[in-house]
Amino acid sequence: MRTGESRWDEGRSRWDEPLAPARYAASKVPLITIYFWIIKLLTTAMGEATSDYMVRAINPVTAVLFGFIGFVIAMVLQLRAKRYVAWIYWLAVAMVAVFGTQAADVLHIKFHVPYAASTAFYAVVLSVIFIVWYRVERTLSIHSIRTPRRELFYWATVLATFALGTATGDLTARTLNLGYLVSGIWFSVVFAVVAVAHWKFRLNPILAFWICYVLTRPVGASFADYVAFPHSVGGLGVGHGPVALFLTFLIVIFVGYLTVTRKDVEEIAEEAPPSARSRHRRGVPPAADHRPMPPRPPHQDRDTGEPPYRPRPGQPPYQRGPFEESPYPARPRDEETRRPPEGFFAWDDQ
Repeated sequence: MRTGESRWDEGRSRWDEPLAPARYAASKVPLITIYFWIIKLLTTAMGEATSDYMVRAINPVTAVLFGFIGFVIAMVLQLRAKRYVAWIYWLAVAMVAVFGTQAADVLHIKFHVPYAASTAFYAVVLSVIFIVWYRVERTLSIHSIRTPRRELFYWATVLATFALGTATGDLTARTLNLGYLVSGIWFSVVFAVVAVAHWKFRLNPILAFWICYVLTRPVGASFADYVAFPHSVGGLGVGHGPVALFLTFLIVIFVGYLTVTRKDVEEIAEEAPPSARSRHRRGVPPAADHRPMPPRPPHQDRDTGEPPYRPRPGQPPYQRGPFEESPYPARPRDEETRRPPEGFFAWDDQ
């Protein structure tokens, strides 16, 4: 197992096979390690706290506009990158967390849509994205995010998962009156069950990944709301602003660590240049991988009972110059040229 890999990167299924055009492209997403899940949980909690702070500190419409601008800037940076860059990728995830939370809250606060209806709506949206993604690309694996079209599908899915997770967390905490702490614990248990099912019982890795990815949103948001909201609504009363700043500080530390260590970077073998490939026959390994043949044993004469080879008299066959005895003597110059007998070509004339 390579550095930075985990069990989430094993057990590829038939859905996990990249297509030929994306074979040698650089990956645009990190490896799925413990650091991935830690930062993912921190970004979901930070997005919830930041969104709640912005809509309370400034005008809600202005807050949503700022969140959308930050989301667009982060997406442009991510889509223009040639390969996975830690700070760009996690900046995009953080902006999706903020804007996805605002998108889910708008349906309830502005349009008075119940959390049960918004949860069902975003579940349908996520299902449609998955269906279209699979019908177009024949894969739902994040290990195949190596082309622009697949990356667009991926980020559309991420945005839908954030909105779905936000609506689901609010549904359990407010509509079902479980509270933020109980909701966070309940979703954490479900997350652990899915992880163990993949680890011990070989649950499909793609299915397990996306279930856990959706669950990280209500887990992080529930605990962030529990710490930030006042005691009157079942929280600790720390405040959304301090919680958002502290979580941002932790995210910066983890992302900086990954940037230096590159533990979440997928190292792939580069394709050989055309000039190098043209010097080898098909099926012959390159010079770097070619192992020389072992030396042959010295020749040993065997006694077969046959007489040894006797060269013709004269000079050796590999020495320049004519032989002393020519097997085909030259014809004298004054000899008459031989002709075929009369009537020899009669058959051809007929």
